[in-house]
Amino acid sequence: MSFFWYDWAGYIGVVLILLAFFLLQAQRLHGTRLTYQLMNILGAFGVMLSLLFGNFNLAAFLLEVAWIVIGVYGVLNSWRHRRAPSTFPGEPGSPEP
Repeated sequence: MSFFWYDWAGYIGVVLILLAFFLLQAQRLHGTRLTYQLMNILGAFGVMLSLLFGNFNLAAFLLEVAWIVIGVYGVLNSWRHRRAPSTFPGEPGSPEP
């Protein structure tokens, strides 16, 4: 049995996704942080590559596309919230009452 580059991409992708989820449950990562989102996006991309170049499975492919879209949404949402000024009085960046 031989392993191709896309097989390794899929295995590494699975490890990244599962590791991100484990670290989230172990409270070592926060779901809104860039590290968590990138682990999920890169992991899903690796699994997607293995599906595209190996044995294609439409259901698994759609799952990985959704995983990437949700991860990108999380990154953009976190970035937008960090750039927005605070609306709570007393917090840095909030307007004076």
